[in-house]
Amino acid sequence: AIRVSEIRLIDEDGNQVGVIPTREALAIAQGKGLDLVEVAPKNRPPVCRVMDYGKYLYQQNKRQRESKKTHAARKIKEIKIRAKIEKHDLDFKIEHIRIFLEKKFKVKVTVIYRGREITHTEIGRKLVAKVIAALGDEAVVESAPKMEGRALIAVLAPAPKKAREKPSETETEAAEPSASTPPPTAGTPAPTAGTPAPEDKPEE
Repeated sequence: AIRVSEIRLIDEDGNQVGVIPTREALAIAQGKGLDLVEVAPKNRPPVCRVMDYGKYLYQQNKRQRESKKTHAARKIKEIKIRAKIEKHDLDFKIEHIRIFLEKKFKVKVTVIYRGREITHTEIGRKLVAKVIAALGDEAVVESAPKMEGRALIAVLAPAPKKAREKPSETETEAAEPSASTPPPTAGTPAPTAGTPAPEDKPEE
């Protein structure tokens, strides 16, 4: 697929070979059981490299997968909670979780047990339940609480935005004028300024 007559060649070790005919470069690559790959087509002449193209694609895909994993990991924040945390401190942690969720981060809530606290894992589950209840519809449970070693871990994710609810028929009817209310009678003059209305006329 390389259509030019000559190219600048780089060998499999990254060494510059120089500008040579394309047929010669292709013969060099085939002689080593490798491929001739155009890596800089806009250069004049184009730059080509001798390489194992299948291995190159595999490594490129591997780097992309690792990059995606790293990116996903950056989107998760961790909040650690002690099993015997005070209410004030728990409220403070919940506020931090709320801030992370507002910024579209997922939050890993980790309840840490120390010493004999591990025999009362229900304490951590109650704490996580309090956190979830306090956040309400701001969070969804992506991973239910589960034990990992000496810690109880749950993952919370930002709740999707709810679409605005349409007003109900009752509210719509209340907002519109009632059909049973008669319109003002044509020809009935409104009271003029300074003239008392009939019901306000003083008795003689």
